[in-house]
Amino acid sequence: MSNKFEILIVGAGNAGISAASQLLIKDKSLNIGIIDPSDKHYYQPAWTLVGGGEFDVKDTIRPMKDVIPKGVTWIKEHAAAFQPENNLVITEEGNNYSYDYLIVAPGIQLDWKKIKGAKEWLGKNGITSNYLPEIASKTWQFAQEFKGGKALFTNPNTPIKCGGAPQKIMYLLSDFFRKKGILSKSEVHFYSGGGVIFGVKKYAETLNKVLKRYGIKTHFSHNLVEIDGENKIAYFETKNANGEVEIISEKFDFIHITPPQSAPDFIKISPLAILDPNQSANNPCLDAANLSPNFLGWIDVDKHTLRHVRYDNIFACGDSANTPNAKTGAAIRKQVPVLVSNLLSAKNGQTLSANYTGYGSCPLITGYGKLVLAEFDYNNEPMETFPFDQSKERWSMYQMKKRVLPWLYWNKILKGTA
Repeated sequence: MSNKFEILIVGAGNAGISAASQLLIKDKSLNIGIIDPSDKHYYQPAWTLVGGGEFDVKDTIRPMKDVIPKGVTWIKEHAAAFQPENNLVITEEGNNYSYDYLIVAPGIQLDWKKIKGAKEWLGKNGITSNYLPEIASKTWQFAQEFKGGKALFTNPNTPIKCGGAPQKIMYLLSDFFRKKGILSKSEVHFYSGGGVIFGVKKYAETLNKVLKRYGIKTHFSHNLVEIDGENKIAYFETKNANGEVEIISEKFDFIHITPPQSAPDFIKISPLAILDPNQSANNPCLDAANLSPNFLGWIDVDKHTLRHVRYDNIFACGDSANTPNAKTGAAIRKQVPVLVSNLLSAKNGQTLSANYTGYGSCPLITGYGKLVLAEFDYNNEPMETFPFDQSKERWSMYQMKKRVLPWLYWNKILKGTA
């Protein structure tokens, strides 16, 4: 296998695979390599439905070898470092791979370590998270075992992939508790590190009605920092009326945790990341342990062209890029054509003319057979696809989420034709 590529891609998730496929559609002669160590490829948007008993987790997993586009060289290694001045990517396995153009799309990192005790207790004592495929089925198991009591759902104070996911499972299971006849015996609480239920007013108005329908109590600016799994106590950091940081505790019978998230550590310590504010350009971080605790380390790209702001032959998209919008698969679907067009323009010495407007979408499940399809841009202005009011809960949109989008992902999006 050659170590030299015209285009090298780091990450074989939605963004990396889609980009490779679209590049080959444009030019079959391109010499493309993709670095990713994973044996499996996941359709993560369905994990909410797994947690709600509506989807089999096995149907969200396929062998990676089956989704790598034909004609692309799969380098089954772990990317570890970048030398952009030499056009090199270095892997943990000790190999160097050179490129003319680089696409960086390694996805997002789940920072379980920021919640003391959480990782150790996942899958036990009613403690669960749909953000791990091996645990998502536990969400449904624990929901079925729930007899009433206190159910907590958390949302961290960092950007996350699929920003609506912490709410979706809460609404879905609240509806399940209602159907089971135990919602009246239950307290459902939403603890969020953010300040509002949703950033787009049009959709927030509907979600506030949904919260009222299920009797859900909201607690904003509360960030989960510790789980006492043995005693079933969650600890949240917040500020009191005087602006002082304090820790409050809440007992629970069931808790769904959404972990804090950030760019992968190997991205954070690379020259590709936005600089840690505690570091200088002349003194870059060399070890993840030296990073500021709240440093998220996204890849520093122009939010419209998706080209790196310091390296003209490097592009990035997907969850690890610093585009200030929702980190969703729908955003990737709009980012990839822009990236591909601009990369090929750069390769051909042309002006970068493709423009990403910040489109993102969040199919907000609000109950069984109910979904609000939120679509919006960088300015949190709606960008709706269909000729009807998408802020309304609709059965048709739920069926799209459950049946159409998974098929579209495996058969069109990953193949670069959607």
